[in-house]
Amino acid sequence: MDYIIVLFKNRVKKKIIKKFKTFDRTQKYYNNLISNSDEVIFDRQHENGYHCVFELGLLGPKNKDVMYVKDEFGRQNKVNVEDDDYSMLEISKYKINEEFIDYSTKKKINTDEFIKKYLKGDGLKMVSKLNNKIITQLNDMTNLFTFKNELDSSRFIDNLSQKYINEKRVDCIFIKDSSTPQRKYLYDMLVTLGYPKQYLFRQSTTFPVKK
Repeated sequence: MDYIIVLFKNRVKKKIIKKFKTFDRTQKYYNNLISNSDEVIFDRQHENGYHCVFELGLLGPKNKDVMYVKDEFGRQNKVNVEDDDYSMLEISKYKINEEFIDYSTKKKINTDEFIKKYLKGDGLKMVSKLNNKIITQLNDMTNLFTFKNELDSSRFIDNLSQKYINEKRVDCIFIKDSSTPQRKYLYDMLVTLGYPKQYLFRQSTTFPVKK
């Protein structure tokens, strides 16, 4: 019987990632996925307007051991597996690298691509939040990025600024909570550059966030 690595969304099986014949190979692959997950700066936490939590499970042949995991309130919950032939051997939180829209290309990018393309090189960069948008400014270059909602754009700037603090980088200024004059400046500047005013006022791209 195979060992299986499964991606769960809100404790429901989303898809099978990989199958192996031996536990050692499965665990090595599983640990590598978790290690890469730990390096993700900005992870996916919303889909179709709903908050979601992703986990990676390692399933193996049925055994008598029972696994419990803590929920967000600290309660111990038994892990149930849909297939009676399998048991959950390991389960961990899993961070999926979230993507957002680069307005200039109308294509999705992730945080690593964002840093390499827009925050590299010399010069002091400014990163500002405006509703569900992030604006970068370097000299006379301005770029706009659109997130699913305000929670995501806020979390993005928090996570990115913390990364820069940890790395002791001082070539970027992060402005999250703009004052009224600052917000007016951003609106006026972006409209002058040709960005649609109604687009700038929007606070989400899909659905309002639901609990």
